[in-house]
Amino acid sequence: MEMDLPSAIANAQKEHFHADWFLKCIHWLLSLAILVIFSSIGSVYSLINSYNRRSLIIQTISFVYSIIDSIWGYRDYFGHENKMCHGTGIFLIFFYLTVLIIGFYNSKTNNSNKVISVTYKVLSCLIVLCGVIRLSAGVVSMLEFCYDDHTGQCNAHGIMGMSFIVYGVLLSVVLVVPWLRVNKGKYSQEMYDSTVIMVWGVINTFTEHRPWEPWSHGDYQHTSMGIIFWAAGLLGMFLSINRKRNFMPALTMILTGYAMSGHVQELIISTKVHAFFGYVLMFGGLARIVEISFLLDDKDESIDGEIRSFQYLTPFALILSGILFMGANEEQMQLVVNLGADHSSYILTITSAAMILQLWILALLRFYLKLTETSKTNNSAYDDINTLDHSDGQSQFELDNFSV
Repeated sequence: MEMDLPSAIANAQKEHFHADWFLKCIHWLLSLAILVIFSSIGSVYSLINSYNRRSLIIQTISFVYSIIDSIWGYRDYFGHENKMCHGTGIFLIFFYLTVLIIGFYNSKTNNSNKVISVTYKVLSCLIVLCGVIRLSAGVVSMLEFCYDDHTGQCNAHGIMGMSFIVYGVLLSVVLVVPWLRVNKGKYSQEMYDSTVIMVWGVINTFTEHRPWEPWSHGDYQHTSMGIIFWAAGLLGMFLSINRKRNFMPALTMILTGYAMSGHVQELIISTKVHAFFGYVLMFGGLARIVEISFLLDDKDESIDGEIRSFQYLTPFALILSGILFMGANEEQMQLVVNLGADHSSYILTITSAAMILQLWILALLRFYLKLTETSKTNNSAYDDINTLDHSDGQSQFELDNFSV
């Protein structure tokens, strides 16, 4: 029996959809490998002057891929290109070009200009963040949501979630890198944390509610959270005078977690995911208070001089809460419901992603410390060779163009 024309068309469209989806997944995984994983290795190389050439090679390869990636783009099932994805792709091309220009100039001058050198290092690290944003735009395009009225809500979840992840990464860096772990600076870690919290709170206080619209339940929730942020930030800044450690940033995490744990949503699954997000934040804040109060001495070192496993809990809680919040937007929650999954399986999947991300961050930090140690050893050997007293008045080695 021959298939009728409408059924044949429907089956053809379905096959095209599955083939298109497969290509999108391959494209996304390739972008993940080059724009994030490969690029982050280049960022580590850029932090050490003697490895700048390697970082430039990696960034050049990533730059070429970013051009191909932007031309290919992510197209949704209806055939039109996602504007956010296209915009982030174009931005990434120019960002890479800027970094390469500064990097090649820095390499040509042998890192003699400190401003250029520091700028290159900072921009090289920001490249990874841009790559993550690019991948997030790819997910939005692949799943075909966050359009129209949902755009603002998706952006809010993305920005807030990313801020938690960045905070967790920074705490991981401060914890693992020895010369950052010991508090030798002018201010304590809480002074910087409290300042950022205060600024963030001021912004939230005056942007979460539109003056020309009536107050809603959500406006009260978000605005009150902004108020507690700047109030806690100011108190934390005061308590941080004379390089003192204090509990205010951790307490802010706990209060934010408390508020989010009771943040009722339209979907039950969304309410439960928000609640778990709140519990994770509260746990992270409590772990931070315990660390500051009982695990550190007056020099901010662990009592036994080693990093204890307990100290990794707060950075991991921040990274996990950030990914949870990014994945708790309205349409993504509806997608989970449509797939027939429940909140527990979704939370376990998100937690697995957070563990892999934390693993990669710690591996990069370990890689950076290894490169630093190798670079110091090579520089020491280089200095020893240059100070040798040669009887013929000439160096036995041609070291003019040698770079370590």
